[in-house]
Parts: sequence; C-alpha cells; structure tokens
Amino acid sequence: MHDIKQSFQIAGYNFHLWKTNPRVIMTFALAFVLCLMLSDKAVSLAKSYGTNMQILEAFVWTFGDANSIMISSLLLILLFADMPFISQGTPYFLCRTKRSLWVWGQVIYVVLATVIYTSFLLAVSCIICAPLSFPGNMWSETGALLGYSGVGVKIALPATVKTMEMSYPYQCAAVIFLLTTLYSLMMASVMLLFNLCKSQFVGVLSVFTLNLYGLLLNPQIFMTLLHLPLTMEYKANIAVGWLSPLNHATYYMHNFGYDNLPRIWMSAGVFGGIIAMNLLLISKIARKYEFHFLQLNE
Repeated sequence: MHDIKQSFQIAGYNFHLWKTNPRVIMTFALAFVLCLMLSDKAVSLAKSYGTNMQILEAFVWTFGDANSIMISSLLLILLFADMPFISQGTPYFLCRTKRSLWVWGQVIYVVLATVIYTSFLLAVSCIICAPLSFPGNMWSETGALLGYSGVGVKIALPATVKTMEMSYPYQCAAVIFLLTTLYSLMMASVMLLFNLCKSQFVGVLSVFTLNLYGLLLNPQIFMTLLHLPLTMEYKANIAVGWLSPLNHATYYMHNFGYDNLPRIWMSAGVFGGIIAMNLLLISKIARKYEFHFLQLNE
C-alpha cells in the first residue's frame, strides 16, 4: 500500500508542474480549437436546418471519425514530449523510493493525463452544441438528417445509420470515449518505450509512423496498392478493420452483429494487450535507464 502511495505521489508531482509548463496550456488550447473546428460542421448544419441536437452528438460525430481521433492523439505528443518526465524533483524521488515505483508513477501520470485530456474534448464538444441541445438519451433530428439523408457523407461526418440503430447517444459516447482513450494510451506507451530505449526524437517519430500507418491503411488505398477489383471492397474493408489500430479506435468500424469486423471488446482487448506489453518492456528497460540530471535548468 505504501508503494502505491509513493507512485501516486510521483504522479501528483508531475501534475503539480502543469502550472509552470506552457506546453500544457498550449495542448489544451489547441484541443479546444480542434473541437471548435470539428464540431462546427454539425452545429452549423443544425442551425441552417433549424433542428436540435443531443448533448453528446457533437462528440459522437466528431470523434467517431478516424481522422479526428488521429489528430487529437497527435496533440498529446506536445503534452508528453518530455517523457520520462525527468525534472528537478526526480533525484529526490529516486533517492527515497525504488526506480520501479518511479516508473509506475510516470505511467499513472500518463494514464490520468490522457483521461483528463479526453474528458476535456468531451466537455468542450458538449459546451459547443449546448445552446441547441437536449439531454435525453435519444438521437436528435440533426442526427437523423445526417444519417438517413446522406448529408453526413457530404460534410464528412460519420453519422451512419448503423450507429443510430445499434446504440443510444450515452452508450455510444461512452464507447467512443473508451476507444479514443485506449488509442491515445497506446500511442503514449509506445512513445515512452522508445523514449527510454532510444531517444525523445525516436519516440515522437514512432508515434507519427504508427499514425501514418493507420491513416494509409484504408480500403481505398489498400485496394489500389494490391490492384483489387471493386468486388473485393468488402473484404478490403474487413482486412483494414482488423489490421489498423486507428480503425480499432473508430466506432463504426466494428461488428454490430452482421459483419466480420472486430467487436468493441476485441478492439479494447487489442489495445489493452499492446499497452500491457509496452508497460512490461518499459519496466524492464527502466532498470537500466541512465539519468542525466546535468541537463536540467536551474
């Protein structure tokens, strides 16, 4: 119990440094701008047609899209760029606790910071559409317009009929929140792993590479590269649904009972397995990590 308390104290110290860290302010400011830009499509549509919105729909339509998830996760690079968070307090903690506890303190900090970041995205999305919204757990007129009229495809909002027929707004938003958080945590764990075993530059590069892999692995590019006919489009869609981490984080790219895409629990298991494997490697590498305190500013 004392060991767990020490790890949380280390994580708390990292949060204490937020008030003097301009990168934290910049990360959340950019996240606010991102939500404002991405949510504007749905809000503008509702205003133009005089329809209402469910309070969580802006978050659902925005972060149910793979590109939005990727962009939001890339903003976390700014927040976590200095992993493994060596500061002036690090020598103090290393002298008074085990190195493994210090590492787990960093992991706890990353998990909590990621949850706070995703919660911020959710809160801002709700605030943006609040003047037009209602709290009931049912899809709005705007959602029906996006899903059934084809308008959602034209303005690049993933308001699919499958989403509305197989779920309700609160349940859908909870799953999207979970998938977005797990994807961001996977990226953060990969970044921390490469920061420890290589360098911060390699860590940032690994995140960009993994996101680029997910972005390029879509059915259209998949079919073009392999010169597949249009009759193979369904199989290409299934293949990228399983092979791309970004598609695992995308809500509508899942099996809701009538196709061969991964189910929600399968994607959560994939992310959980990758994160657990990364944490084991991080714990092992941290035992031999060389600290360089002379680089710290006075």
